[in-house]
Parts: sequence; C-alpha cells; structure tokens
Amino acid sequence: MIKAIIFDFDGVILETSDIKTEAFRELFKEHSQELVESVIDYHKTNMGISRFVKFQYFYDNILHQELTKEKKDELSEKFSKIALDKILMAPFVKGVKEFLQSKKYKYYIASGTPEEELRFIVKEREVDCYFHGVYGSPRVKEDIVRDIMLNNNYSNHEVVFIGDAISDKLAADKTGIRFIARLDGNNHELFHDIDYKVKDFESFSEGLKVLDSR
Repeated sequence: MIKAIIFDFDGVILETSDIKTEAFRELFKEHSQELVESVIDYHKTNMGISRFVKFQYFYDNILHQELTKEKKDELSEKFSKIALDKILMAPFVKGVKEFLQSKKYKYYIASGTPEEELRFIVKEREVDCYFHGVYGSPRVKEDIVRDIMLNNNYSNHEVVFIGDAISDKLAADKTGIRFIARLDGNNHELFHDIDYKVKDFESFSEGLKVLDSR
C-alpha cells in the first residue's frame, strides 16, 4: 500500500524547468555561442542535479578554468537573482495543488535546488503546509530518499517518486522504490521505456490506484 509520495520540484510541482535553462544561458552569455550551447546541453542532460555540481563540470570540462568556492557561491547567487522572481510567478503543474490538497498520502520534496532556497520558494508559493519534509542540495536525491524511508519506517513498496529527470529515476532505482515520470515537452524520449508516466496530476490519483494494485 502506498503511503508516501516523494516529488521532485522543478517541472513536477512548478513549471520551472525552462526558467532554469534560460538562467544558465544568461549566466554564461559572455562566452561564445558554442560554449553556451555546451553548457545548456550538459544542463539538459543532467536535469535535477545540484547547480553546484554543474558549475564544477562547466569549469573543469568546458571552460577549463579553476573554480574557487568564492566563484561558485557567486555564480549561485547570480543564478538565483536571474531565476527566483520568475520561479515565484511560475504556474503550477496542472492539477498538482488539488492533488496536494487531497492529503491522501504523506508528501515530501527531494530536489537538486539548494535546500534553503527551496524551502523559501515552497513557503512563498504557499504549499509548505502540505509537505512533511522539503529537502534539497547539497544532499543528493538518493540520500534524501533513504533518509525519508529510514526516519519514517517506510518499506520500498510504500513509497513512490515522481520526477521529470533521469536523476529522479536513478534515485528511485538505487533506493528500490517505484518511479513515475512526469512528461513535458522535453523529456518524452528519456522516458520512452518507463511503465508509469503522467502529463499532469488530473488523473494522478487514479494512476496511483492502478500502481498500488500491482
């Protein structure tokens, strides 16, 4: 019996994936178009992981420059300034607020967004009251999921992860829980072989009933 749902945040609760893609583009706009496209390609291939991990990859493998902690923090602050106001105005994924309001399960967030920033956004969007835990980076999603399960005595079949990125699927696979892909206009090919997928939350409850019966 399903007891808990773990949500990714960007692209699952809020329609913010494109906002963050454009924030990376803006952040590195002083570089060549070819370099910027390499940054965007890596970001899109690795949606859902911490921006700090991406910054390190960009500097090590694309810019070939040293990345100090001070520079990394500066990049993160600039990224937030570019993206935050837009995120606070972004639409919810269709049906997600109604699903959360039903309170049929216990809800958690496991995101690659820095945890302090994530909790600020969740509170500002007035959905913090629906979640039993809101967790972000620097912890990776796999560890967050394990902690949620351990601290609440959930077994594998009692927890479902819904996400829109490969990092979400990997976190579910590594912790032995079931995964549901949230499809948008950019990730259909990534999840073509996934058994359980939804476009929005309008029929999510019925899908969970089917999943729970198997």
